[in-house]
Amino acid sequence: MISVGKLEPSDREAWEELFRGYITFYERDEPQEMYDRAWREFQADTKLHALGAMIDGRLVGITHFFVHPSTSGPDVCYLQDLFTASDVRGQGVGRALIGAVEDVARARGCARLYWMTHETNATARLLYDKVAQYSGFIRYHIPLDS
Repeated sequence: MISVGKLEPSDREAWEELFRGYITFYERDEPQEMYDRAWREFQADTKLHALGAMIDGRLVGITHFFVHPSTSGPDVCYLQDLFTASDVRGQGVGRALIGAVEDVARARGCARLYWMTHETNATARLLYDKVAQYSGFIRYHIPLDS
């Protein structure tokens, strides 16, 4: 059985292992300070939020999200990161995490929940196509790193 809830201080090590897996999947390399800052933000639970999925007491999936204003209506919720341990994929962990974020977004009066994934992320897209609508939007960005 999958249970989803807020991350506890005792989840730090398992959370970081999963988050590092997420960062590696997207072929990025981040400094330790990024993980430390993210964990502090998630524990404060004011601007950035995190939930974890547990199976038999083991943290097997994580999601990070935040609520932000919209110029054309009520606030919206952005699901920024979602990652599950490879040995539990296909068992409903991702679906449970998305559902939990959807519950939070509804409770906060958000107009919509949205996220992005890479077009080559076929495994995740199988789930996303079942639980959400593909909007057809293409994302552009300008890196502002020094």
